[in-house]
Amino acid sequence: MKILILCTGNSCRSQMAHGFLQSLDKNITVCSAGTEASGKLNSKAVQAMKEIGIDISHHTSDSVDLYLDQEWDYVITVCGGANEACPAFLGKVKHRLHIGFDDPSHATGSEEFIWGEFIRVRDEIKKAFYKFYVEQIKK
Repeated sequence: MKILILCTGNSCRSQMAHGFLQSLDKNITVCSAGTEASGKLNSKAVQAMKEIGIDISHHTSDSVDLYLDQEWDYVITVCGGANEACPAFLGKVKHRLHIGFDDPSHATGSEEFIWGEFIRVRDEIKKAFYKFYVEQIKK
């Protein structure tokens, strides 16, 4: 089972989803990439995941171009921009899904509010990807 999770920057939401999904089942291959990869991880995303015992600090922010010639069981977009920019996968993908989330890296306000947005989105990603795993992979 091979799953690719796509986002625009591959620094936050796709990285958290990648970490969650891989933590659920070490026997599946999970990769994440960005349609416009930033080249670095969002430090708050790394911190939010570490808080619940999942280390994504070793992940890399990669361009989707690295994965275009591979076959995937699932390609899952987690932001609207990547969802619109990923039709190149249609021929080599068994299932294409969109499970969208707000981008906490765009949150503005106090540090407390911004951190709260990272936690909220992290928890939404955890819930959605656990549901995906139970209903689509584990069944």
